[in-house]
Amino acid sequence: MKKTSLIGGIKENFPSGLVVFLVALPLCLGIALASGAPPLSGVIAGIVGGLVIGSISNSNISVSGPAAGLTAIVLTAITDLGAFNIFLCAGIIAGIIQLVLGFVRAGSISNYFPNNVIEGMLAAIGIIIILKQIPHALGFDKDYEGHQSIFDNGLNFGYFSELSGAIHPGAIIVTLVSISILITWDRVHFLKRIKMLPGALVAVVAGIVLNEIFKMSGSSLAIQTQHLVSLPVPQSLDDFKNLITTPDFNGFLNPKVWIAGATIAIVASIETLLCIEASDRLDVQRRITDTNLELKAQGIGNLVSSFIGGLPMTSVVVRSSANANAGATSKMSTIIHGILLLICVLSIPVILNLIPLSTLAAVLIMVGYKLAKPATFRHFWQLGKFQFIPFVATVIAVVATDLLKGVGIGLAISVFYILQGNMKRAYYLSREKLDDADEITIKLAEEVSFLNKAAIKKTLKNIKPNSTVTIDARGTSYIATDVLEMIQDFANIRAKEEDINVELLGFKTSYRDYERDENSHIVVTHKRAM
Repeated sequence: MKKTSLIGGIKENFPSGLVVFLVALPLCLGIALASGAPPLSGVIAGIVGGLVIGSISNSNISVSGPAAGLTAIVLTAITDLGAFNIFLCAGIIAGIIQLVLGFVRAGSISNYFPNNVIEGMLAAIGIIIILKQIPHALGFDKDYEGHQSIFDNGLNFGYFSELSGAIHPGAIIVTLVSISILITWDRVHFLKRIKMLPGALVAVVAGIVLNEIFKMSGSSLAIQTQHLVSLPVPQSLDDFKNLITTPDFNGFLNPKVWIAGATIAIVASIETLLCIEASDRLDVQRRITDTNLELKAQGIGNLVSSFIGGLPMTSVVVRSSANANAGATSKMSTIIHGILLLICVLSIPVILNLIPLSTLAAVLIMVGYKLAKPATFRHFWQLGKFQFIPFVATVIAVVATDLLKGVGIGLAISVFYILQGNMKRAYYLSREKLDDADEITIKLAEEVSFLNKAAIKKTLKNIKPNSTVTIDARGTSYIATDVLEMIQDFANIRAKEEDINVELLGFKTSYRDYERDENSHIVVTHKRAM
């Protein structure tokens, strides 16, 4: 593989790093708000996710930062513990546990996630992104950024019922202009070649300029402050220091801190492994991430973040998908996004606070469409119901609940179909209608587990007296003990009683009552009475 120089890596990945920065900034602030934490804690986590985790991890696409999936856990923990600085001790504990999980190679769990479930999760995230950005696109920002559930004790129609009275024409204009720019930038060949000038940046600049024109003209189309990015603006170094919270190490004496830390570690690790699998599928080069190294990177990142007042983190699908869609080729993109977050927080928060949320909504809507495009659904439909049903079930479950519950439901349905298929493939009959068959051949599959016992038992039960039965295991590498015993009982007891001729081929285990033929196959023959 051709190695890319550092300078080349920066040049190739700056546009994608910039796009991820634009997506990550409001997410960091919104998730901090939703978690009941200081606003800057989300941005600190984003910076650490880009610089620290991005440097250690070998994932080329994944982007880490504060995660919506942890908001409920973090909010509950901060409320129970009574202070954010005590909660930071839980983040330190979570980081240590993740380090241990990395060293004991727990990352191999990710190898057992089926592709249809991972693709279903990605499509669901795309749908959620679109649904959650519609209010911002229309100028109705009741919900916080990064919240990933449209259900609240049932389907939450709050957005849709209130949108009609809260639509802001200026926000709609900015959204439409931004989407037009993004579509044009993707389709016009010479514009796509301007890699250092991504369409997302042009859309954001256009959104700022449009809104400033609305303001200067005194138009009612002007987008107000509550619909713009909101970043703390420190006036001096002391102000900036006051925005950073450090841990109160007395928190380690509180058992609740340890429980919160363990909970965060488990949930964050599972979400990270899911997102890493998804990120690897988004990588056009199909490079494989070392998941054990990723857990170590996440652990170190959460340690650093907690020590300097940041929220706990995971690998995040929204940012990772935006990174992949923007053309990232290496983890340099993630690092660049972290650098941009750091520079902008320190130097130009005033400019960032001019960005309309509607223009960022346009960027995310396009990301969501690419994740949940109709072609993906059509692809799984063509693969058949065993692939399509778990895929769609995962999509619906993730949208209806949350990432972990939805994937869990998708996995359960996928496993069900795997088991069902395994049971059906346990054996093959030469004739399906046993009632009319005098000679029956049962050819066992390569692997016969306890799950196949019921089907084989039913078949043996339906064999009529005075039949000839051949059970062929020559192509079988494994047979469960209980299935072997059942076949033995059939051959040695019932076959004798009902005058059934039985021949067993290819069985490796000998039984006392069996005779071996010259080919070393186990053969049982009971001749009919004359």
